[in-house]
Amino acid sequence: MAFPVTTGHPQYAGNFIPELWAGKLIENFYDATVLAAISNTEYEGMIKAHGDTVHIRTTPTLTIRDYVKGQTLQVERPDSTPLELVIDKGKYWQAVSDDVDKVQSDVNLMDVWSKDASEQMKIVVDQDVLTNMLTGISAYNQGATAGEVSASFNLGTSGSPLTVTKDGAGATTAIIDLIVDIGTVLDEANVPESDRYLVLPPKAVNLIKKSELKDASLSGDSTSIARNGRVGMIDRFTLYTSHNLHTSSGKTNIIAGTKRGLTFASQLTNVETLRAESTFGTLIRGLHVYGYKVVKPECIATAVIQFS
Repeated sequence: MAFPVTTGHPQYAGNFIPELWAGKLIENFYDATVLAAISNTEYEGMIKAHGDTVHIRTTPTLTIRDYVKGQTLQVERPDSTPLELVIDKGKYWQAVSDDVDKVQSDVNLMDVWSKDASEQMKIVVDQDVLTNMLTGISAYNQGATAGEVSASFNLGTSGSPLTVTKDGAGATTAIIDLIVDIGTVLDEANVPESDRYLVLPPKAVNLIKKSELKDASLSGDSTSIARNGRVGMIDRFTLYTSHNLHTSSGKTNIIAGTKRGLTFASQLTNVETLRAESTFGTLIRGLHVYGYKVVKPECIATAVIQFS
């Protein structure tokens, strides 16, 4: 039963539809976060609540053998161990609409609050995923001897990060050279060239805009990136910028790869309104649960950088 109100005053929850706004919050979350661009979400429809486990089938690797006429063929029985995506993360938000302020939980109010909630969710979830996914990246795609074939590319380490600049002056590394090296590391891991991404901190994007890529022909855009502020594509990478990359003592882990590498599943399972117990107002709150897993370690690379 709704909280009783006097004649002429609306029920505060009357214009609030949980199912509608749950979807709205999810939509706003994906509009705000970089995760939608760097991960696949194909298992998202399988989760319902915190603690759910999604079993992901993996494709076995078949053996290619030599053939000579008349030989007996060897039979292979492919098998693979399924991966488990555990929905073990949960975040919530809660706000109160005070009666004294005569603020009702109508559509306009929820527009404002849903956008703010999605932005705050973006920050905490991005930081979580962009930090903890690092442990799942292939050893060939990071470090001072990166490259599965050549082991000849220095992508920096936490103890010896690369100092990046716009032109590589002195003992520094040119930001464009680093991007090309990361692309080659992914090439050596046989990562598809399509839909590659690279996530950089804003200062690295600043260096790109000041580099020789002020020439629009190098960025693949019809307009110079120095004029329109759009980074565009560089060496098959679509560039994204984020404040939420893992940073420690001035050293930042930038991340590159394809969506095939990371699976992310997110669901806002509960949005509700109720009368506040400790004040005269209406509480509006939401629960957001999610999980993620690096399912193809070879499809992601990381470099550790710092700025001079």
